[in-house]
Formats: sequence, structure tokens, C-alpha cells
Amino acid sequence: MAKALIKLAYKQVIDSSASSDFERSVFSTSYQEFLMKSQAYNMDRIFRSFDDIKAHDGRANSLHYKLSIAVTHLIDKLDYKIPGLKDHLGNDVAFEIPEFKLLSSDILDSSAHRISINYITGIFTLFKAMNEYLLLAPGDQSKKNEPVETFLISIQPNLSIFQYQEVL
Repeated sequence: MAKALIKLAYKQVIDSSASSDFERSVFSTSYQEFLMKSQAYNMDRIFRSFDDIKAHDGRANSLHYKLSIAVTHLIDKLDYKIPGLKDHLGNDVAFEIPEFKLLSSDILDSSAHRISINYITGIFTLFKAMNEYLLLAPGDQSKKNEPVETFLISIQPNLSIFQYQEVL
């Protein structure tokens, strides 16, 4: 019997230690975009860090959005598969919505550049939580009285239940 309908969120942090082609491309593209777009809020280059630029000009908060546009084509290449997250059979877990965020950066030091992408899944039916495992089925299976295909996923760092609705 189903316990809840949930959505998961998986957070991928990308920084100068990026190892995959995808991470390196997102890092490089977003940093170059940061250097270009941050000039509008720091014309005299008085401020180095993203935090200082935001403190000086609150409009710099729009850099989250502006940088996300620059990397959208790279995220699209993932074909809605969350990088680094698989079920226990090695199958990819799909996402519906990517949320991009600039965590930190510096106009003179690329090693200070850090971004995150939160991948939000579609609805899963949660049947059971067993220690560090979740027994799930894709979609809303709460009303079905027949067998449904399920999968196991490990609870792990950067994975969270993003939305929870108890099934009565």
C-alpha cells in the first residue's frame, strides 16, 4: 500500500574540481558568462566577489537567471537524466525541472566559481522507506490494486524529498 506521493531533488555542485565533460562545460560556460554579465553591476571592477557585487547592486541577483540561460543548452543534452543518480539496477533517474544557482564567484579567481543545479523529479509513489532505501514507483500508483513496477533508490548526500503528500 502506498504511503505518499513524493518528488525528489538532487543537488549537483560544480566547481573548479569538475571531472566530467558536462561539469567542465557548465563550469567554463557559466564562469565566462559571469565575467561578461557581472560588468553591468561592477563597471569599474571595484568588487571581486559575487557577494560583494550583490551587496553593492541588488540587481546582480539576476545573474542566477542570466547564467542559467547560458548553460541551458548543456543541461538539455542530459536528456532529462540526473547525472550521478541511479537506482539499484543502474538505471538513470529522470528529472523534470533543473534549477540553476550561482553559489559564489570572483572576477579574478576562477577557482572561487561554484554553481549548483537542483534536479527536481516528477511524482513518485513512495511505498516504503527501509533504512537507507526508498521503494518507489514512477507516477501516482496510489489507487491501483494491481502489481506495479517499482525500483529502489539509496538515500544519499545531496538527495532530498522535495515534496511530500501523504496518501490516505
